[in-house]
Amino acid sequence: MFFRQIKCHGDNFSYIIADENTKEAAVVDTSYNVDELAKIIKTHKFTLKYIFNTHGHSDHTTGNTDLQSMFGAKVVSHKLSKTTIDIEADDGDVLTLGETPIKVIYTPGHTPDSICFLVDKKKLLTGDTLFVDECGRTDLPGGSTKSLYDSLFNKLSKLDDKVEVYPGHDYGPKPSSTMQEQKDTNYVLQPRSLRDFVHFMNQP
Repeated sequence: MFFRQIKCHGDNFSYIIADENTKEAAVVDTSYNVDELAKIIKTHKFTLKYIFNTHGHSDHTTGNTDLQSMFGAKVVSHKLSKTTIDIEADDGDVLTLGETPIKVIYTPGHTPDSICFLVDKKKLLTGDTLFVDECGRTDLPGGSTKSLYDSLFNKLSKLDDKVEVYPGHDYGPKPSSTMQEQKDTNYVLQPRSLRDFVHFMNQP
């Protein structure tokens, strides 16, 4: 499997995933990285099958139109997304690149349409739900601290500890981590009741 984390402008990450046998590829969060994404796709002669959106905020989706016009890929977003969607995704859906499965995990909280992508049961692309040593904010329109609690503690934290974490922004001390590492070091993931988590997130 081909996997590349890309950051050309600002702190937004984009990702390219591809099955190296079939050359089918997907981009996660086009962001401000379209030129580099296109270069890699052309260099490796990939066929761009999907453009995945972890959520609809413009800093993650701004390159969708350009990349889609170049390669004709289908845009995949959660069914609640207000962005242009070709394929509506929901919790538990699995899409494939050749033999590589990509599972959709619905993780609302930062936004109502937030989803994470679990690639081949090994790599988790978390968008703005979980960062390295942080989590997404919930004070923007549509945000929900209660939903984020459920997403973090009842979904992501229950994944295998060896799963690698790849966030939507370069906010942490390093660009990626593992679930085990995040449980150990991320103060957001320290055990708390829902009530305590809401209080914690609402602190100035």
